[in-house]
Amino acid sequence: MHKLLLLAALACCGVAPAAVTVQAAAPDFTLRSTEGRNLRLKEQRGQVVLVNFWASWCGPCKQEMPHLNRLHHKYRSAGFVLLGVNIDEDAKLGAATAGRWGLKFPVLLDTDKTVVRQYDLGSMPATVLIDRDGRVRHLHRGYREGIEATYEQQIRELVKE
Repeated sequence: MHKLLLLAALACCGVAPAAVTVQAAAPDFTLRSTEGRNLRLKEQRGQVVLVNFWASWCGPCKQEMPHLNRLHHKYRSAGFVLLGVNIDEDAKLGAATAGRWGLKFPVLLDTDKTVVRQYDLGSMPATVLIDRDGRVRHLHRGYREGIEATYEQQIRELVKE
């Protein structure tokens, strides 16, 4: 059922598989955060950035969030930034869900789906790891139990570079 909802949501948004590729420059974007200020990806250069695309209706997204909170807390002082990009059309729903799920990292609102279309990953949740130079180093589509260990290994490698 969730796959059908995802496919329908992605189809209505004109999303096709993988426009972003490993080693390519991460497409820049500016989005408003749930705190009301704008955040631009390019301004994060010099940091390792994990961008996680999620939605309130996404069960696997909810499963993944406690792990992302832990990674944010553990590595933020090592030059790591975690950005959650919520794709709900209703910004209030995205913000309320982030609060209910206890998210401690910045949550950005992509209500018109501009950024998710720009990244074009074709899956929910979707996670992109970006190095300090702004290049995509790892892409993860969907969520499976234990993937957080892979994220952590990749984050450790990137912060050491």
